Amino acid sequence: MAKPVGPVGDPGALKAEDRAARAAMAVALVSMPFVSARRPSIQLGLLKPLIASHGFPTTTIHLNIDFAAQIGIDLYEALCQHRGALVGDWLFSVAAFGDRAPDPEGSLADDLGPEFDALFAAGDRTQLRTLRDTAVPAYLAHALAAVDWSQFAVVGFTSTFQQSVASFALAAAVKQRWPQVITLFGGANFEGPMGRELVRSIDAVDLAVSGEADLAIGQLLIALSRGEDPALVPGVLARRDGVVVDGGEQPLFDQLDALPVPDYQEYFERAEQLGILARTERRNTQLPYESARGCWWGARKHCTFCGLNGRTMAFRAKRPGRVVAELGRLAERHRTFEFAAVDNILDPAYLDDLMPALAASEATYGLFYEVKADLSRAQVRAMRAAGVWHIQPGIESLSSHVLRLMRKGTRSSTNVNLMRWANHYGIHVTWNILWGFPGETPDDYRDQAALMRNLTHLQPPGGGGRIWMERFSPIFSDREAFPASLVEPDRSYRKVYPANVDLAEVAYFFEYQLDGALPDEDYAEISSALIEWTAAWQQSPRPTLRLWRAPGLIQVDDTRRPGARSITTFRGPLAALYLACFDAARTPADARTRSGVPHGADEVERALDEFVARGLMMRDGNLFLALALPAGAGGNEQLSNEVGPGERPL
Repeated sequence: MAKPVGPVGDPGALKAEDRAARAAMAVALVSMPFVSARRPSIQLGLLKPLIASHGFPTTTIHLNIDFAAQIGIDLYEALCQHRGALVGDWLFSVAAFGDRAPDPEGSLADDLGPEFDALFAAGDRTQLRTLRDTAVPAYLAHALAAVDWSQFAVVGFTSTFQQSVASFALAAAVKQRWPQVITLFGGANFEGPMGRELVRSIDAVDLAVSGEADLAIGQLLIALSRGEDPALVPGVLARRDGVVVDGGEQPLFDQLDALPVPDYQEYFERAEQLGILARTERRNTQLPYESARGCWWGARKHCTFCGLNGRTMAFRAKRPGRVVAELGRLAERHRTFEFAAVDNILDPAYLDDLMPALAASEATYGLFYEVKADLSRAQVRAMRAAGVWHIQPGIESLSSHVLRLMRKGTRSSTNVNLMRWANHYGIHVTWNILWGFPGETPDDYRDQAALMRNLTHLQPPGGGGRIWMERFSPIFSDREAFPASLVEPDRSYRKVYPANVDLAEVAYFFEYQLDGALPDEDYAEISSALIEWTAAWQQSPRPTLRLWRAPGLIQVDDTRRPGARSITTFRGPLAALYLACFDAARTPADARTRSGVPHGADEVERALDEFVARGLMMRDGNLFLALALPAGAGGNEQLSNEVGPGERPL
């Protein structure tokens, strides 16, 4: 095999025979249900110019949009965001596997219970079967007729979460009619053992890329154009006489600045033609973009429940100047100013270089980022000035003990402080409460419930529940640290895949019983507190806790309790102590030093505990944090709990 090529090619440098061979080998990249139709696929957007740079004619086809238009965007998006039973994959199981499908009678609909009611408000169990038996065949017939598949030598499918089975169904139909077409799969569902088993057991899969495709995709297509064996390419999986073969692993890709700007033109043409997006001069969608890969925190201390970054944890980031230029190019090309970073975590260096650069550019972007929660007030303010209006900070608990069990590297007061300043500067926060960690205690949840009742002036979590067990997470892979009496694939996999598929290898979600976890009844109080907090936030006007200040004087205006507004005045040393804990959590000794009060350490701690007793501060071990927000300019009392098309499901 020829020397491996880099991620980006140069068609002008090719020999005539190579240029001709590649020009005759057209490639289609397909996005199938279920992934949101409200935004384009970054996988397709990035791979299109990458493949085209090697001389292969490349077309993207966002066929997921067609199904959204067929069944209605609201139902389609609900299916995309559903977490639980594999409803999306189940809908395409019969189409993909025919007589081998394990649930032809449709018993999954009866098994869903409350999950069904969240998807179908009318409560009619036959709706799910109607979708499977009527809507899906009509959709696949449309997909076959709407595209001339015979023009493509390779048809590639991207697969994340519940995209696999719809992709298998269309791939099987394409190969049945045009057997010369090579089907290629990739995405998160093909990483590690999942990809090997799917290549082994699913006839519609000819080849797959396991892991990042930036290097492998060009090398694979070049091998095909030369008549060479693509299974010799590192990162590529193939089936030979029922056995999976591969060319080993690709080196981790670290040349992010070398990648092209994603091309989303086909998505917008399709979405506007089908009525999913309105034809407007400024397009109303958040474009996905990538500024970093991996997780710098996970590389140091892997959060116990996180299954992301299976073999690609090492952190890599683009240069700030490249990010600024890429956002500008995307805005110019696609007429949108809203962007959602697909990064697992914000590069800490971006707080000092990218954010000031974006602010200095005077661009009026709206940006989403996933961040670590240990951000200061100044850093939150800088992010807002740069255009960040929505963050997902990895807040999953308000108990410092539980956060240690999670390996989050933050404390309860850290999380609350971020929510305070995000609220003040008008940044929407997506977060939730998780439980079920071995070693936690009932007090961890009683204390959180009590704290929550003092936080109703802040944005509540989107929900709460027991942790999921995901492949690649420590609770799945480290049985010594997390002993369990049960670990098996989620039961809905048995309703989706035929008997020849090894579910233990294919599954990403698992049912489990971790030793040492608390029973469900110990979470009843925190569940009630979550409901109360959400209800309080939905009131009009919303609860507030505002701080007014003048030299030597503060007033805390409290409307957190319906019908019980209070205004409390503090002067002199008490005002100074409260302000000492206002920007960030402080120890009593630190608060005493910062405030300059002449009192002893014991008196200071008693005063801080009195603030806690009044619900105006929180105590987190030896740390004290003021809960009020500044009154007057800078606040955002209209912060919405509803976000636009850029919100990502948890």
